[in-house]
Amino acid sequence: MKKSLGAKRFIFYCWIGLPFMLLIVWHDQSGFDTTFLRALLNDSWRTVYIIIVNAVFFEYTLPFIVRKRRYIIYNIFLGIVMLFVFMIVWSYGLYNWRSLGILLNIYTPLGEPATLKVLLTSQMAFSMGSLFFFAIIRHTFQYIQLQRAEQQLRIEKQAAELNYLRAQTNPHFLFNTLNNIYSLAKDKSDLAPESILRLSKILRFMLYETGGDHISIEQELRIINDYIALEKLRYDDSLHVSISHDIEDMKQVLPPLLLIPLVENAFKHGASETRSQPFVDIHLFIKKRRLTFIVKNSAESFSGDHRIKENIGLTNLRRQLELLYTDYSLVIQQGDSIFSATLQINLASHV
Repeated sequence: MKKSLGAKRFIFYCWIGLPFMLLIVWHDQSGFDTTFLRALLNDSWRTVYIIIVNAVFFEYTLPFIVRKRRYIIYNIFLGIVMLFVFMIVWSYGLYNWRSLGILLNIYTPLGEPATLKVLLTSQMAFSMGSLFFFAIIRHTFQYIQLQRAEQQLRIEKQAAELNYLRAQTNPHFLFNTLNNIYSLAKDKSDLAPESILRLSKILRFMLYETGGDHISIEQELRIINDYIALEKLRYDDSLHVSISHDIEDMKQVLPPLLLIPLVENAFKHGASETRSQPFVDIHLFIKKRRLTFIVKNSAESFSGDHRIKENIGLTNLRRQLELLYTDYSLVIQQGDSIFSATLQINLASHV
């Protein structure tokens, strides 16, 4: 696959070259009797060459060597050949670049005159130092970028799953509500028109006020009360419903329709299946950003030998809580003719 270095990628190597150059300037000032400006000019000239060579090595040569081939011996052979080529580039190439700088009066030799062998060794050491420096910075940068990309993918995946769960919950909620209205219409109840009116109010709320990531506690309570009023139309005076709350700030926010599945569950799988004295008790407390939501409802006698089977509403609620908060608990209990659900959330633990 053909790869292009690109301007942004080359600028990245220039940024790596900057601290490397300053490090070498400090080294030259410490080891030779020279001014900062002269050392800066010398090492700026050499760093230009180092940046270009390292960029070519890491962006073209290294990927070419490690490319997947039919036999690994080809990779080994190419690695040896390319290493030999770059040994020349790092030594003779940098020496010639230095000589060009001297010719152009850009580079000034420091220290006593040295032999060609000493100069080549010096340029090789300089090049090897830059290679390791560039490799460490490049690897660290790519690791951080990879971590950020993984985190972004994880966030996008969680957001997609949350949208899916909410898309599942809303039709499920509406399906159950329409069933209630159907039962009233089938019995030709005079309450059917009122139930449709209340349903339209709930639909309006769901369409226009729950589209964001959060709604206020006040809004959540409003839709819970509307849903309770709609459900009570199906029952006579035998159903007892109580709802209470103690909230320090009604403007606090939470994800929309997070509490409604517990209320819906209390009516659909509790009160509606109880033959005598059905009831639903709802209590909401919020103090110091800690939410406690308790829903109790009547239920038929239950044998402790059977496991509690959670419906789609409760299953989705658990998954949403897992995605949204790090500090929460949802406890479902089946007692003697009483079913209870206790939800506790540290609202400050929202991810």
